[in-house]
Amino acid sequence: MKEHTNVIEAHGNTNCFSEQNFNRLLVTMKERLVPEGSHLFWEGDYSDKLFYIKRGRVKLTKSTDEGKELILYMYQAGDMVGQADPFFSTKHSFTAEVIEESEVGVIEHKDLEILICQHCDFAIDFMKWMGIHHRLTQTKFRDLMMYGKPGALCSTLIRLSNTYGEKNGESILINKKITHTDLSNMIGATRESVNRMLSDLRKKDAVEYENGMIVIKDLEMLQDICHCELCPNEICRI
Repeated sequence: MKEHTNVIEAHGNTNCFSEQNFNRLLVTMKERLVPEGSHLFWEGDYSDKLFYIKRGRVKLTKSTDEGKELILYMYQAGDMVGQADPFFSTKHSFTAEVIEESEVGVIEHKDLEILICQHCDFAIDFMKWMGIHHRLTQTKFRDLMMYGKPGALCSTLIRLSNTYGEKNGESILINKKITHTDLSNMIGATRESVNRMLSDLRKKDAVEYENGMIVIKDLEMLQDICHCELCPNEICRI
């Protein structure tokens, strides 16, 4: 007979865990309800736990000395969040802000260490999760550094479509309201430059707006601008 914990299935960035190993994670979690606008952790806090999002959304940000915010990741249900080095006493490099009321499972590093030491198959799955996280970081920095702000914006739109997209014929609706300020914070640009770049893409009939949400009409054009390498969706996500 299956345990009650099996009613929750691994998805998001935890797809790499087998059902058995994901259930091992579930057993160690302590549930917590966190309201919108609160924080799971702040940049500079000691990293001694991971967070599994059962419901809601969380964004990871990095702040400059001038107060500029860069949005690095947007996590949702099925994602595990936190510093991926449980064997070392490190501090968080980012801030995790809750942008929708969320239900999370808290996993202490000491409990994670026990699972890794006791189950070699769990250790392998955890290494896969760390690898996905590392590749996601690498590709995001490539997008920000290699092909200018237009390339970074197009890559971000593609990532948003893979995360929140709904196919409608040849078009893809990004089914979350993303403001120009959000986009500017995702690519490290000014809001005005994002306005200009989106206006250019609309003139080229690559994107349009529908009820305040972005619709991608020409995905191939965006892929050409950002020199898309056709990464799998677990990597090419926001």
